[in-house]
Amino acid sequence: MTPELRDLYQEVILDHNRRPRHFHVLQDASHRADGYNPLCGDRLTVYVQVEDGRVREASFQGSGCAISKASASMMTDAVSGKSLAGARSLFEAFHRMVTSASDAPADPAELGKLAVFAGVREFPARVKCASLAWHTLLAALRADSGTVSTEGADEPAVARGAGGHR
Repeated sequence: MTPELRDLYQEVILDHNRRPRHFHVLQDASHRADGYNPLCGDRLTVYVQVEDGRVREASFQGSGCAISKASASMMTDAVSGKSLAGARSLFEAFHRMVTSASDAPADPAELGKLAVFAGVREFPARVKCASLAWHTLLAALRADSGTVSTEGADEPAVARGAGGHR
């Protein structure tokens, strides 16, 4: 990662950590899911209002490290207004980016501002922090019941229990 890109990565993470966007309970959410990253202690709930096959609005609440909070903040901004297929496609592109080789280029045309998270690849322990909100969003859209957990798997699993479609 170039020094300029590293500085941008740090600036964006810190900005979204200090002033997260869409950080509130979405009272009229049609879908929600809870996520937990035991490695870092990140806990969050993702709320989604789906209407006519589109994510009308998305929000989140919770606590966690700067990367987790910044990722959730930027994710809720990026998926609001997208079709369900578009939101899932953005999940796939983000996941592919953060889990690919550190020298693989990120596609800013596909990811926009989210491409800044390509820097997470240099810190493998932080990939789960960056992807927790995204896996939690996917669980909410699938109406999975339970808590998404990053523990013990390459791909977060849903532990059955509270959460899911509301």
